[in-house]
Amino acid sequence: MDKKRGNKGQVWIETVIYTLIAFSLIAAVLAFVKPKIDEMQDKAIIEQSISLMKEIDSTIREIIQGGAGNKRILEISIKEGTLNINGETNEILFEMETDYVYSEIGKEINEGNLIIKTEEKGPSNMITIKRNYEYNITFNLKEKLEALTKAGTSYQISITNNGIPEDSEIININFELV
Repeated sequence: MDKKRGNKGQVWIETVIYTLIAFSLIAAVLAFVKPKIDEMQDKAIIEQSISLMKEIDSTIREIIQGGAGNKRILEISIKEGTLNINGETNEILFEMETDYVYSEIGKEINEGNLIIKTEEKGPSNMITIKRNYEYNITFNLKEKLEALTKAGTSYQISITNNGIPEDSEIININFELV
C-alpha cells in the first residue's frame, strides 16, 4: 500500500514539473514573439497613417481645383498617435511613439509630398509624417494647433476652400470637426 501511495505522489510531482516546464517554454516563446507582433502592428499603423495623410493631401488638392467654397468631409480613424493640424506653421503632422524603426534614425525621407522621419526618443522612437502647405491652414477659422488623438470612433472632418481672404494673398483651407 505504501508503494501505491508513493507512485501516486510521484505522478503528481511529475505532472506539476512538466506543467511548469511547459509554462516556462510558452513564456520564453512569448518573450521573443510578442515584440515582433507589436512591431508588425506598429508598421501597419504607420502605413495606414501614411495613407491617411495622402488622402488628406489629395482632398486638399481637389478642393483647391474646385475653387472657393468647395468642401469635402473625410472620416478619419486614428488608432495610435496624434494627427496635428497646425495653422501656425501651415502643416499637417502625424506623430507616433513606437519601438519600430520605420526609416533610418535622424534622416528625412520623402514619399510623394510627405516627409517621414524617425527620431530616437528615450528607449523608443518617434515617427513623424509631415506635409507642409503653401496655403493658409486654419482650424475653425483660427490659426492654431489642433491635435486629434486616438479614439474609439472615427472623426468626421470638414475641409473647406475659403478662397483668398481680403487680408491675405494665399488660399485659406479650413478644417472643422463635424
